[in-house]
Amino acid sequence: MSQAARRWYAISFHFLMTILGILMIYPLIWSVASSFKDNSEIFVNSYSLFPRDWGVIENYLSGWKGVGGVSFGRFLWNSAVVAVIGTLGGVMSSLMAAYAFARVRFALSSFWFVCVMTTLMIPNQVMIVPQYILFKRLHLIDTLTSLIIPWFFGSAFFIFLMVQFIRGLPLDLDEAAEIDGCGKMGIFFRIVLPLATPAIITSTIFSFYWIWQDFFQPLIFISSTRMFTVSLALNLYFDPNSFSNYGGLFAMSVISLIPVVAVFLVFQRYLVEGVATTGLKG
Repeated sequence: MSQAARRWYAISFHFLMTILGILMIYPLIWSVASSFKDNSEIFVNSYSLFPRDWGVIENYLSGWKGVGGVSFGRFLWNSAVVAVIGTLGGVMSSLMAAYAFARVRFALSSFWFVCVMTTLMIPNQVMIVPQYILFKRLHLIDTLTSLIIPWFFGSAFFIFLMVQFIRGLPLDLDEAAEIDGCGKMGIFFRIVLPLATPAIITSTIFSFYWIWQDFFQPLIFISSTRMFTVSLALNLYFDPNSFSNYGGLFAMSVISLIPVVAVFLVFQRYLVEGVATTGLKG
């Protein structure tokens, strides 16, 4: 391929990727632009990203005021508590299980690993009924605890991801640690935990995203408005039988995106490394 052909190929490729990128990000841009518009203009002037009447202050103030006497700050706090605790517990539980499957020899380890991987084929919706019955008997319904527990004890996807990563670490490190007097827990905390940082951060990002945007479990387990998470709270701004605060809805949607965007920007370099790395880099 000549130099001119390569140049035109590069230009065409970047032009196509730019168009696709704009198409993918346009819904987000439209949502942000809609949060700046007056409530009555959002769907009347929906094709324009630039508002004729700016309703920024009104939208964000009315949205932050919340619904039913509960401010949006409370909804953000509920989501933050569930996402942070659920992510920390889930990632650590998955890492410990992955270490056991990848490094510890025990009876029927391959069989139990297959059993764990089989749970990937079970939809979350199937587990809701037994979980609801259990939480009802434990008097945990309508509490944040009922939202944390299903995420706290690990995920088959994260276990698989971490098992593959840990298996890529040289066994010589474990043997050297054993010679120095380290037991299984010592190897876990001193060798595996530091070296598995990319896989841990990747799992943390995915777990935080999934918990933050989860709608189904809060819908089933939570009934009082004060305990609502962000995903449920945003639905309160829409009322087909009376006034729908679309401006507040889009404004709070933008605010609810800030934590997940911040997490991505801080840890984005670990995302690809955690998925792609299968061993130590030289």
